[in-house]
Amino acid sequence: MRNPKPKEWTADEWSKNRIADYKPFMFVDGEGVRCSLYVSGCLFACKGCFNKAIQNFNYGEPYSIELENQILNDLSHDHVQGLTLLGGEPFLNTQVCLRLVNRVREVYGQQKDIWSWSGYTFEELLEETDDKLDLLAKIDVLVDGRFELARRDLTLQFRGSSNQRLIDVQKSLVAHQAVIWDKCIDASRYTN
Repeated sequence: MRNPKPKEWTADEWSKNRIADYKPFMFVDGEGVRCSLYVSGCLFACKGCFNKAIQNFNYGEPYSIELENQILNDLSHDHVQGLTLLGGEPFLNTQVCLRLVNRVREVYGQQKDIWSWSGYTFEELLEETDDKLDLLAKIDVLVDGRFELARRDLTLQFRGSSNQRLIDVQKSLVAHQAVIWDKCIDASRYTN
């Protein structure tokens, strides 16, 4: 596992604007029915990563306006609660993620929520580049922190290891500290 210094890894330097996968109408990538976009590329290289193939920034297909329009159309269904950004590392693919998130907010406002998984912690993201801060500011729930194999716990809600947290980003930005999502049923099992 790798630990970057603040602003060491930039999306401009690493991202190839590629998508590993898109899965509409998912039930496991956050609360409710979701449209899940898996971006390509991650530098954290967590031992035991379940998406190891998509750590490569060249994996998958280029992001396209056609895919973006498909995602917006899939989100239009009343039963779809929102969008989830995963990877790979969304915060190292801000060109793609911000473009999509901005369109989602333009079309749906706050009607659809936005979740993201990240190897970065909330506190690390606060010290990051402007594009990462912009993306963070537009997310509702962040599952933060690197996956740690020694802390793996597959019974946790929406996360794989006990160091990871379910963070209410909007409340956290106001409080200037991480605030756990109020629907987290097992927050007491978090170990830092």
